[in-house]
Amino acid sequence: MDVEEIKQEFLDIYFDNIERDGADALLDYLEKTDFFTAPASGKRHSNFEGGLCLHSINVYKRFVKLLQSEYGDKWTEVISPESAAIIALLHDICKVNTYTVEMRNVKVEGEWVQKPYYKYSDALPYGHGEKSVYMISGFMRLTREEAMAINWHMGAFDARAAANSSTMQTVFYRYPTAFLFHIADYMATYLDETIVE
Repeated sequence: MDVEEIKQEFLDIYFDNIERDGADALLDYLEKTDFFTAPASGKRHSNFEGGLCLHSINVYKRFVKLLQSEYGDKWTEVISPESAAIIALLHDICKVNTYTVEMRNVKVEGEWVQKPYYKYSDALPYGHGEKSVYMISGFMRLTREEAMAINWHMGAFDARAAANSSTMQTVFYRYPTAFLFHIADYMATYLDETIVE
């Protein structure tokens, strides 16, 4: 898939599911950022052009599959398709405008050559999941369940959970969909995505 195909799939899911006030303004904002061309990471999963958008799609698909597996055909009575799409498609918007392409020296077959790499630089160091919640909230109102799922999607890998895991555990017990979303994020990362060396 090329960047435009990835973007179109994202937009299809977005328009098919999200109708909330502010959704159009949020999408306009994303169009003005590098969301559709940015990598999902600098050195890890989907570390290539369009990787952030592709990761969001992969997580959405994994999340819906997990919801169907856990709740069957009635999963939409547990969480709306709109909420599932908002959580999955927007959980990592904290990464927009944080990666720049720079060059570094790398030894290839005994010779030093310059190769591009993604350098991470965050002008708004607000955290990770909490930063995505903050950014989304500037455009649309999130439900508590949506905010919890996005805020805690890193699970035990969130520095806040490492310092005090009881808060994260409370969230996952209270909002099982947030736990399923955390699993979906990691399934997409490690089962569906690649690292470009």
